[in-house]
Amino acid sequence: MTPATLLAAQLTTSLADEEKSASVTNWGGRIGWLVGLALFVALVYWLMREGWKWRGTLQSDLPALPDAPEHPGEARLTMTGRYHGSTTAGQWLDRIVAHGLGTRSRAELTLTDAGLDVVRPGAHDFFVPAAQLRGARLDKGIAGKVLSEGGLLVVTWEHGGKLLDSGFRSDRAAEHTEWVEAINSMTEASTTEGAER
Repeated sequence: MTPATLLAAQLTTSLADEEKSASVTNWGGRIGWLVGLALFVALVYWLMREGWKWRGTLQSDLPALPDAPEHPGEARLTMTGRYHGSTTAGQWLDRIVAHGLGTRSRAELTLTDAGLDVVRPGAHDFFVPAAQLRGARLDKGIAGKVLSEGGLLVVTWEHGGKLLDSGFRSDRAAEHTEWVEAINSMTEASTTEGAER
């Protein structure tokens, strides 16, 4: 055998040995990591849930939401879209969770002379009497939801001596401006009437 052939045979043998001696997967270590990760995720979820319940306890002084009247009158405007939550007015990260106000959902809004009726399939409906409406504006964000500038209809209202902002997004965003004008004209009219008395 020539030295070159001998060298080639030795290389082939050493390569074959390396292929056979590949490391074996450490299944115990991997399972341990997966169990640890699952426990960590469960802990984080539990802490978030407890935080949500704690926030609801802190806001327990907020009275129950009023029900819509049987005969609210003719609808000025209607809208379908999404309810993104309520916050303390002017503090877009201070979410209100009491009485289901923190639950995002689909929403159907109806504005009448009696007030704003918010029907939410799968969540608590609520009604804002006209006397408690304080205004409306276009905004870009509310606790946990940020959209393009003017992509959110924010209605400010009073409940239990506290000012709240509630965020809605219509299925047709072009409707937002009409809603802002209608709600603001209602609040200005009620303010003017109150001042004349």
